Amino acid sequence: MPDYWSSIWDTLWWAITAFAFLAYLMALFSIISDLFRDREMGGAKKAVWLVFLVFLPFLTALVYLVLRGAGMAARAARQEQLVKAAADDYIRSVAGGPATEIAQAQALLDAGAITADEFERLKAGVLKDLR
Repeated sequence: MPDYWSSIWDTLWWAITAFAFLAYLMALFSIISDLFRDREMGGAKKAVWLVFLVFLPFLTALVYLVLRGAGMAARAARQEQLVKAAADDYIRSVAGGPATEIAQAQALLDAGAITADEFERLKAGVLKDLR
């Protein structure tokens, strides 16, 4: 067999190994972030999981995914909902609320930038969002 086939297989093996290592790192960081995200688990249990992740990383990652994998998605979804709610609250507080939007639309109407029908449509949309 020619020598260049050896280098192709070496390159392919390197790519497979690199992919597996990166996949393992992603799983490891997901597990660690899930540990810190879980409010129900006590600090001692978190510390034990982390110690086992350091000394028996592959086996501990597999055991964690089997035992607590279903809850990982639920905790991530809950965290995403909390972040979205906080972002929505911030946007609402910065936007100024419905009274500010109606006042801005009134200013546009007074300036002649919009028609009375457009003003009524904007006002109805703002009031509809309140319900």
